[in-house]
Amino acid sequence: MASQVSEAKRAKASAPEYQGALGSLSVNASLPEVLARGVEELRAAEQAGDRREMARCGLAVAEAYRRLGRIEEADRAWKASYRAARSDGHEGAMAWALWSGGTLARQRGAFALAYRLLGLAAEMGERGGDVVVRGYSLAGLAETGRIQGDYEAVGRLHEQLLAEARRRGEARHTVWALEGIAQMHRNTGAYDEALALFEEAAETALRADDRRGWAWALRGIADVVSVRDGQVERALSLLSQAEEACREMRLSSALAYNHKMRGNVLYRAGRYAEARELYARALEEFREMEEPRGTALSRLGLVKARARLGREAARSAAELAELRSILDGIGLRHAREMVDKAAAELGVGPLPDGGGDVPGGGGPVLPASGAQALRAARVEGLR
Repeated sequence: MASQVSEAKRAKASAPEYQGALGSLSVNASLPEVLARGVEELRAAEQAGDRREMARCGLAVAEAYRRLGRIEEADRAWKASYRAARSDGHEGAMAWALWSGGTLARQRGAFALAYRLLGLAAEMGERGGDVVVRGYSLAGLAETGRIQGDYEAVGRLHEQLLAEARRRGEARHTVWALEGIAQMHRNTGAYDEALALFEEAAETALRADDRRGWAWALRGIADVVSVRDGQVERALSLLSQAEEACREMRLSSALAYNHKMRGNVLYRAGRYAEARELYARALEEFREMEEPRGTALSRLGLVKARARLGREAARSAAELAELRSILDGIGLRHAREMVDKAAAELGVGPLPDGGGDVPGGGGPVLPASGAQALRAARVEGLR
């Protein structure tokens, strides 16, 4: 991938969601630090009656709460940021608040709401002349569709956003796009392509001093070398490096996904008792932050590990059927397919068909609002 090294790799990553008095904060700032500074500056802005600064500081507060898994507080914070921006008539700040709200909705598994808020954020960012928030919002739409498993709908948008990120020298978004495309390749079995892109993402993030993106990229590399090559110790070492970065910045969601991936690596290696402990740990972490996708995926790993350790087949089948129903309700095509694959692997399938036109069962995956928002996505608006 050396030929693809771009200027984005030499640029330092920035955190445009930290604005106003918080604009000097690093992308690698720990979340407790961001939250403490944000609350302090928000109070000062409230006392000064500066609504634009209230919106900016409120955005950082909302994002810190969200990434720490404090969901209700994050929900209140982004809405307060939006109200302050609206009262000031600042469309760019309104767009940032909507982006935060849409990202939170996706984290909570409320995909229809995520599409609506992110679509509005993209439109408002364009009207307000803020190409950065527009780009973040389009990326949010693409990521939401990717998480739901509709790669056909979002594959080209990911590629377009990658090209635009390279053109603009935006290292953080280059890393995001590389990881998203890599994940789609990994999930469709194109492991060589996935590994090359994850490695490029890790290199880009390292050069740009983006420890968050680097940690996610290491997780992707660990996954691929584990599933493709059976390199257990290398995968565990990579995950340990990523975990250290997650702990430094207190990235609660990323840390939980790291633990779930460690469970995956151990499970593939036949170390089922160790995998069971990691899945149980991740499950507790996801439940604490009310993240339904991570919760369901951790439960899936736990069912598989317990089955390998002698759990009754009927109990495993019953829980897998329940999980498939939950994943259908969330709207996760790829994860639903993983449940059916697990049932076959454990010899407890096929699971009873719940019927209906459900995601993963041949019907539409994206909600109508999602399909419409993606059709309206125009990367050219970033130029």
